[in-house]
Amino acid sequence: MIDIDKWQEIFSSLGRHKLRTFLTAFAVWWGIFMLVILLGAGTGLENSQKRNFSDDATNSIFIRPGQTSQEYKGLPPGRFIQFDNQDFDLVSKLEGIQHITGRFYFWGSFFVTYQGESLSFDVRCVHPDHKVIENTKITEGRYLNQSDIDEFRKVCVIGDLVAESFFKDGEDPIGKNLTIRNTKYKIVGIFTDSGSDRERRYIYLPISTAQKISGRDRINQLIVELGDIPLEESLKIENEIKNVLAVQHKFSPDDREAIRTFNLAEAFQEFQTVFGFIRGFIWFVGIGSIIAGVIGVSNIMLIVVKERTKEIGVRKALGATPRSIVTMIVQESIFLTSIAGYLGLACGLLLVGGLQSVMESNDIEIEFFYNPEIDLGMVIFALFILILSGAVAGLIPALQAVKINPVIAMKS
Repeated sequence: MIDIDKWQEIFSSLGRHKLRTFLTAFAVWWGIFMLVILLGAGTGLENSQKRNFSDDATNSIFIRPGQTSQEYKGLPPGRFIQFDNQDFDLVSKLEGIQHITGRFYFWGSFFVTYQGESLSFDVRCVHPDHKVIENTKITEGRYLNQSDIDEFRKVCVIGDLVAESFFKDGEDPIGKNLTIRNTKYKIVGIFTDSGSDRERRYIYLPISTAQKISGRDRINQLIVELGDIPLEESLKIENEIKNVLAVQHKFSPDDREAIRTFNLAEAFQEFQTVFGFIRGFIWFVGIGSIIAGVIGVSNIMLIVVKERTKEIGVRKALGATPRSIVTMIVQESIFLTSIAGYLGLACGLLLVGGLQSVMESNDIEIEFFYNPEIDLGMVIFALFILILSGAVAGLIPALQAVKINPVIAMKS
C-alpha cells in the first residue's frame, strides 16, 4: 500500500528549495544524458568502421607493387616492380590461400555507353574469386567465372546503381551490351554491395579479356583471402608472399618499399583494440558525470538532514527506529536521482533514436558515422547504476541522521 504521507513529506522537503533541487536534479540529468549521447556517438563511429570492414572478407591481404629502396645483388635501388600473371600463379600456389584475385585497371578518363547515353563509372578487371573477397552479392544473373577468363569473353557484371542509371522503366539489363573504350561487353549479372554506394557503381570485367585488349600482361594489385585462420598464421603467410615476390623480382625481402601489403585481419584487430579503449573512455567520462551528479544529491541530502535535525529528534523521541529514519532519507534520495536520471535517459534515447531515424529516412551517409544506436543491455545497466547511485547518495546523510541525539536535537 502506498504511504501517501511519506510521499507528501518527500515533495514538501524537495519543494522548500526549488532552485537547489532543480540544479541538483539537472546535474544527474546531464550525467546520464551525456552517457547515452556518448554511447550513441561511439556506436556510430564503430558501426561506420565495421561497415568499411564488412565490404571485404576480413582475413584478406592486399598487395601492391612499389619501388625498390635498397641495392640488391648489384641491382640499383629505384626500380619499379610490376606484377603480371606469373606472380598471380606463384602466389596462388602458396599453402593457406583460399581465394585470390588480381586487379587490372583501365587508366585515364573514359565513359561507359549504352544506346547513345554515356556515363562515367569505375571499371575493375578481376578474377572470379573477387566476388568472395569483396563480399559481392549477385541480385540478377551471375558473376564472372573461370570460363570467362579462359575464353577471354567480353562480358561484364554491373553494380545495381549502374543498372539504375542506364536501364529505366523496368528494362532488363541482362544480355544488353555496354560499350567500354570502344569494346562491347555483354551484361551477365547485377550485384549489390554492403559497403558504400561507390562500390555499387563498379563494373567488373574478366581480367584476361582486359589484358588481351590492352596488349599488356600486367596486374596492378593482388588480393588473397585466407579463410578462418588466426592472425598469427595470416602474418606468416603475408611474409611468405613477400619472400616469393622478392625472389621473383630480385629485391631484398627486407625492402618495405618494393611491395606494399595491407593485412585486413591485422587492421581489424587493431580497430577492435582502439574501440575497446574508446568504449572504456566513454564509460569513464559518463560514469564520472553521473558520480558528480550523485555527489550533488548527497550534499543536498546532508543539508536537508541538518535543516530537519529537530524534526528527526522528535521522530526518534516518539519511537522512530533507525531503520525508518534511514529509509526516509534514502527513499527521498532515490526518488530525486531516479526521476532526474530517467528523464536524462529518455532525452538521450530520443535524440539518438531521432538522429538514427532521420539518417535512415533521408538516406544520409556520413563516412565516419553510421547507424548510431544504444544497446538495450547498456540501458539496463545505466538504470541499475542510477538506482544504486541514488541509494548510495542518501545513505551517508541517512547514517548522519541516525546519529542525532533526540534531546540535543529538540533543544537546537
